[in-house]
Amino acid sequence: MMKHALLTILLLTLAACGFRPIYGVNKYTATGVEDTLAQIYIGGIPDREGLFLRNELIDRFYRDGRPTNPAYTLSFEPLSESKTSLDLTKDAYSTRGQLNISTTLRLNEKATGEIVLERPIRSIASYNVLNSEFTNRVSEQNARENILRDLARQAEQHVILYLKRKK
Repeated sequence: MMKHALLTILLLTLAACGFRPIYGVNKYTATGVEDTLAQIYIGGIPDREGLFLRNELIDRFYRDGRPTNPAYTLSFEPLSESKTSLDLTKDAYSTRGQLNISTTLRLNEKATGEIVLERPIRSIASYNVLNSEFTNRVSEQNARENILRDLARQAEQHVILYLKRKK
């Protein structure tokens, strides 16, 4: 009985705090965020990693094809990557590597050309460094792809939160 009362109080306080769902149609928004994301053109990002990031964003933003007349343009500065050797042994060999990728996203309103959102984003991942060069390349590439997926997730969240706040 006490658990039910505590759960009810928790749910009532959650409803009273102004919490509003981001995804889906609800009483606060007539259209879902998916419809709004579909109105954003994703500009090109230089290099192979930029292409991977752009493809991740396209998969996240466009459910029913690319926009014909987008209201916004999403662009990124070139990706900045740095590697750090961690966990050095007595022989000065590294057993862990850390990869750090950062960039800045910009959301421009197409009608005015004004930058309405500008945020730096970055992500870090670690990987094992072993004796096999092939294994090291695969581990580093996997870490890089995980970082780029995380950057796409962060960019999507920043854009969604801005667009929800604007409504």
